[in-house]
Amino acid sequence: MGTLRLSVSAVLAVGLTIFGGVLVTNAMIEPASPDTPDAALAELVAGNARYVAGNSESHNLPAARSGLADGQAPFAAIIRCADSRVSPEIVFDQPLGELFVCAVAGNVPTPEIIASLEYGVSALGCKVIVIMGHSSCGAVSAALEYRDDTSALPGSLPGLIDQIVVPCVENLDVKAPGALNKAIACNANEGIGRLLKCSEIIAGAVKDGSLKVVAGVQDLQSGKFTLEK
Repeated sequence: MGTLRLSVSAVLAVGLTIFGGVLVTNAMIEPASPDTPDAALAELVAGNARYVAGNSESHNLPAARSGLADGQAPFAAIIRCADSRVSPEIVFDQPLGELFVCAVAGNVPTPEIIASLEYGVSALGCKVIVIMGHSSCGAVSAALEYRDDTSALPGSLPGLIDQIVVPCVENLDVKAPGALNKAIACNANEGIGRLLKCSEIIAGAVKDGSLKVVAGVQDLQSGKFTLEK
């Protein structure tokens, strides 16, 4: 049996339904996931608009668990910051099974993250990759604060924070108004070039039109996700 997806965008009061041996209560099967990069991106934008307006529709109902256990076919992959305030499933109003999410402090495309995304694209069929920065990012703040000597940071953090410092903070006037926001946007955008440079799989999918790679920043206070141009 294939993956069963449920979403409140498709919920109608239809009583009890049998689908592939799974009992679905008061729900209909969700329409097919977006099948093109443009449609996938449009769905994420629409989902974020619902979330910001307080009209989120996605629920993760018990009836969906059996289908999800059999496999996954997410339409989008997300690199998000390792931050308790950032959840793509909530921010983009999507049920489980629709987003392939990778997390690392500073949403930096590390080799491990890139390999995971290659799996999402080549094996799972993701149509869009979103590099998801967010306001008040602690990793980018650390890059600003310690840009002259990241070795002062504890543990393994210097190696990670250096990947933000070099392209986005090294030559930035850290005292200028909006410096942190500028660095956050730069860091998200920097991930696009890094993915295309480091992954033949991702670059090839972009070239043949089966994939888009975009970047943006979520404002934690409003919840709004804004694509960077």
